[in-house]
Amino acid sequence: MAQSSSPTGSRRALIVEDEPMIALSLEADMREMGFDTCDLAANGQQARSHAMSNQPDVVLMDVNLEGGREGIEAARSLREECDVPVVFVTGHTDPDTVERIHKVVPGAPVLPKPVWSDRLADAVKAVMSFRMW
Repeated sequence: MAQSSSPTGSRRALIVEDEPMIALSLEADMREMGFDTCDLAANGQQARSHAMSNQPDVVLMDVNLEGGREGIEAARSLREECDVPVVFVTGHTDPDTVERIHKVVPGAPVLPKPVWSDRLADAVKAVMSFRMW
């Protein structure tokens, strides 16, 4: 897939997180990494809408969104429909959840909250530099 950057060459991140303070923190981290545009979504439906109208270069996805664990399925859909790399940033890193993530969204890194900006940068760089699916 060709990078879907805007005419000015900016990179786009879609942040799918239902906790506003965490979403804003991730947005600041992404801007520090050179992402000029970050869309924020609180659930899978908003994420799909944003991704379809403004193709992101990477998605940061929480597992638990607005009361349910729809983040894993939302990530699978975004990857299939938009061919976009996904990095999970979640408080749910128990073995069952991580196994489900790796089964449904193979190759997606899983970072525990709170996430360190250097680990986030490494994960984003890794998924954007090669595709594992």
